Amino acid sequence: MLYLTLVIAFIASIVLTPIVKRLAFRIGAVDRPNYRKVHARIMPRLGGLAIFGSFIIGYFIFLPEESISNAVEPAFIPISTAILIGALLITATGFLDDMYEITAKAKLLGQFIAAAIVVIGGGLEISYINLPFGGELDFGYFSIPLTIIWIIGITNAINLIDGLDGLAAGVSTIALITLAIMAFIMGDPFVLASAAILAASSMGFLFYNFHPAKIFMGDTGALFLGFMISVLALMGFKNVTVVALIIPIIMLGVPISDTFFAIVRRVREKQSISAADKSHLHHCLLNIGFSHRQTVLIIYGIAALFGLAALLFSQATLWGGILLISVMLITIELFVEVVGLAGKNYRPLINFVKFFGK
Repeated sequence: MLYLTLVIAFIASIVLTPIVKRLAFRIGAVDRPNYRKVHARIMPRLGGLAIFGSFIIGYFIFLPEESISNAVEPAFIPISTAILIGALLITATGFLDDMYEITAKAKLLGQFIAAAIVVIGGGLEISYINLPFGGELDFGYFSIPLTIIWIIGITNAINLIDGLDGLAAGVSTIALITLAIMAFIMGDPFVLASAAILAASSMGFLFYNFHPAKIFMGDTGALFLGFMISVLALMGFKNVTVVALIIPIIMLGVPISDTFFAIVRRVREKQSISAADKSHLHHCLLNIGFSHRQTVLIIYGIAALFGLAALLFSQATLWGGILLISVMLITIELFVEVVGLAGKNYRPLINFVKFFGK
């Protein structure tokens, strides 16, 4: 039944996207070119509605059941209901931004309320983690704010990488497929079905969003995808070991790394961390000389490597996992310095190697 649902969600996305495109032009939800953007013509930017709509269709056809591991206490409403309410609210927030370009504070408020519905209303929170060498770290009163920060952070990380045709949709799809595989390994039917249905919906949208794009997902799609990925990732790895909690971080390596080094870059350049610029990963690859399509495919490849690393990490021993993380961190740092993601003069590792290589 799940396979049929995935096909239906995929086809629904293909059918709904042209309808949403016409709606976007009719109501004026368009993205106009400016100095920060790559596209050179007016584009409809409400495509996330098609992803949201096709996901809802697939979700209610299959009605994924919560597993025992996802039953969280105390909760005011079932976690599955809380997720749908939060998803509706976050999609509405993105819709308003695509229509009226609301303030950053208004967007953050919408994200906060959506996250709070899942965390407080649905009872989903990281309350403790088991430390690798024994013992337990209980977050106590900090568990709710930390979980809300995670959801808001990943939601915005996906939004930040939405800078090229097909980039956010493709990276999100890769993360969702990885999440579905991980849920299958862990025996979590709710996360498996939800992630797979959302991946199918996103893949259908890519038919119109891959370069040259005919429609953008806008904040409607980026916020929705980021919210769902952050919540589903939490559901599979809450209240576990530090090692297991690292898995979703690796899985979302592209948006998390891009966001982290954007903060590093802006701090080094004495800018506000919320300041917009043209130095994100996709901008850096374009500046090196890669074409639009090549840049997107390269980032797809990086996202797939992160997904593979997450799967390997989940099956590794403690010391094997530590070795894998160490190699990954060195590789990421070297890549960041080569492409200039943290700034043109940020090259500590390369300078260190040169110094000892003399």
